[in-house]
Amino acid sequence: MVGATEQKRRIGVYICRCATGVAGSVDVDELREFASRLPSVVVARGCDAGCSEQGQNVIKDDIRNLRLERVVVAACSPRIHEITFRRACREAGLDPYLLQIAKIREQCSWVHRYGNAEKAKALLQAAVRRAYYLEPLRSSEVSANPRVLIIGGGIGGIQAALKIADTGHKVYLVERDPSIGGRMMQLDRVFPTLESSSYILAPKMAAVASHPNIELMTYSEVEEVCGYTGNFKARIRKKPRYVDESKCTGCGICIVNCPLRAPSEFDLGLGKRRVIYTPFPQAVPNIPVVDRDRCLYFDRGTCRVCERLCEARAIDFDQQERIEEVEVGAIVVATGYDLFDPSPMCQYGYKRLDNVLTSLEFERMCSATGPTGGEIRLSDGAAPERVAIVHCVGSRDQAYFDYCSRVCCMYALKYSLLIREKADADVYQFYIDMQCYGKGFEEFYRHASAQGTNFVRGEVAEVTDQAITADERGKLIVVAEDTLLRKRIRIPVDMVILCPAMKPRRGTEEVARLLGLARGADGFFLERQPKVEPTASSSNGVFVAGCAHGPKDITDTVAQASAAAAEVLAMINRGKVEMEAASAVVDESLHSGCKVCPAVCAYDAMSFVQEK
Repeated sequence: MVGATEQKRRIGVYICRCATGVAGSVDVDELREFASRLPSVVVARGCDAGCSEQGQNVIKDDIRNLRLERVVVAACSPRIHEITFRRACREAGLDPYLLQIAKIREQCSWVHRYGNAEKAKALLQAAVRRAYYLEPLRSSEVSANPRVLIIGGGIGGIQAALKIADTGHKVYLVERDPSIGGRMMQLDRVFPTLESSSYILAPKMAAVASHPNIELMTYSEVEEVCGYTGNFKARIRKKPRYVDESKCTGCGICIVNCPLRAPSEFDLGLGKRRVIYTPFPQAVPNIPVVDRDRCLYFDRGTCRVCERLCEARAIDFDQQERIEEVEVGAIVVATGYDLFDPSPMCQYGYKRLDNVLTSLEFERMCSATGPTGGEIRLSDGAAPERVAIVHCVGSRDQAYFDYCSRVCCMYALKYSLLIREKADADVYQFYIDMQCYGKGFEEFYRHASAQGTNFVRGEVAEVTDQAITADERGKLIVVAEDTLLRKRIRIPVDMVILCPAMKPRRGTEEVARLLGLARGADGFFLERQPKVEPTASSSNGVFVAGCAHGPKDITDTVAQASAAAAEVLAMINRGKVEMEAASAVVDESLHSGCKVCPAVCAYDAMSFVQEK
């Protein structure tokens, strides 16, 4: 309650029904009646959509006509519409920082179906009490650095880099692998046109390498980011290739003559590469890298064949890691995705049974640059006669990943066509629901069906090599429940292709920590507002694109990367950015140097200065 010595405030309270978002489980009329009895509240209203023009006009009219000194909005999270309500206050002549929002949708309606009336009242009462003590603040503008940092060199990062660089802005494109290209370069063909992925992506990769406004930083990782919107400083750790990039001509003599081989990461261990290598023939930059862990020079101080044969004298075993610092005004996160390793789902026999592959392993098998030269072969070298494709391995599964990975159904259909074309084998698709949601995708499904694909609706219970009948001997047996026939079936096949869930890329947690980004329950980065700000992150000046945001296909990744580039350009082309006025300050006269605040700050915004 307001104390006897405290002056009166004129506070207006507005409770948003948000269709059924709030009103579905919160009695808005009861809450409005409660708010009207709180000290200093001169008006309390319920509204259908406070963020709409009509709802904002009600607030603005009350500020002018009732001389409101503070405004409290009980609605959704301030992350979504705080800017909208601040703008309404400013337009009505009220300092925008005299606004307080109570999150009764996320903290009440969405998490408590019943019995949340008292909690909603408590949240609202606290918001009104806090609004009483709000003070006017003055925002300021600072100049924005026109340079941009992009983390991730897959198709999303490449698209954003080219869009921004084409406008004349400097771009730093950081990729932790030796080459850009990402997952798309590991694919053989792309749906629904069945074009070669390298034919589409390789020209873009070459454009990045030759663009005067793009500084390509491969085999590098962002180690630290500090600063604020428009003025970020990033420390980037560049790992040694042990090849001088300024001298290397890309002739490949060092690779051809290297005596040792190691499993190829690009081919997921299905093929071999040299110890000095480029990940794939179209790599950008086309500069080899030495695998220090397997190189004889670092192990025994011997060999040095590559160094002796290099006419350009580009081999440099004395290279060290180095740190480069860049200053940028905006950051785009396009870190991509990884595939779930289905080994824990022992019922599928992955890594236990021969000829059980993941989708990405099959992609490399189909590729002309892959371990089999594009031929579909079993472990004994024979061509398969029957192939089973298992959908939703780990996806839509409460024990692993409860979301749909979106692209699996379409690339599974693509595999049907590739298998029919390259091996002329019978194909069985084991699916739960067929998701063909994009332009031309239904036609693609009908085409695969017309080619003789056998569709089995039902979850696979087991993949085993334990034969019961003579027909099953030497085969993999897929045991499944056919929900259309309503019976248990056993289908002997030669090869099983698993379609694993897409999951956040390794290192996503570290990137979130460095940039102060929020992540959803699925581990992917959260956007600020899913409908109207799908590329903006929870940190101002940082944008997300592609599968860093969630599972999506190449088309959607390119579209979102282009949108992120547009958002970046809209921000840095203004030359200035408005700073948030409501920020914490340190009272140095009371500071004890305990270092608690840097440890608990969720945004990693605090640092300790030893000299002070």
